[in-house]
Amino acid sequence: MSRDALFQLETGLDADPSTAQTEETHFVRYDPEMGEPRKDFFCEREGARYAGTHLLIDLVGAERLDDLEHIETALRDCVYAAGATLLHIHLHRFTPNGGVSGVAVLAESHISIHSWPEYGYAALDVFMCGTADPNATLEVMKRAFSPEKMVVKTELRGKELERWNGGSKRRSMTASASA
Repeated sequence: MSRDALFQLETGLDADPSTAQTEETHFVRYDPEMGEPRKDFFCEREGARYAGTHLLIDLVGAERLDDLEHIETALRDCVYAAGATLLHIHLHRFTPNGGVSGVAVLAESHISIHSWPEYGYAALDVFMCGTADPNATLEVMKRAFSPEKMVVKTELRGKELERWNGGSKRRSMTASASA
């Protein structure tokens, strides 16, 4: 495979949904335009409704952060472990330090990586909606990069939007600015 090419991938990486374990609730809504139920990829946990879970991950004292093929394999393994659907992977290696930046684009959102191998440091984002489990990627990253330390911050994206919590949907939002 070409190192700097954008790859179109098959989407058959779904995990068996009957084995998924989650504390989140997912919704099926009636879509009047389509005349049928449709899956709503919003989540609910402890009464909060939100778009998806976003993990901000710092790997400290990590290994193989300049190995493009290893990073691609690790991203694919993360996608599989999370039960997500891979659409594309794009990775780029920088010279002279060999750092890698890239993204796995998912039907459920994305996983991104930016590495500084000379410092043994990588910053990763894992953002997923629907039934995909972003927390399942953490063990994969530990095995793949052997970090001395892993710092994880979790954000529930979109929970601030009252219209989601109230259940109404609008096609677009009008932004306004006031002086």
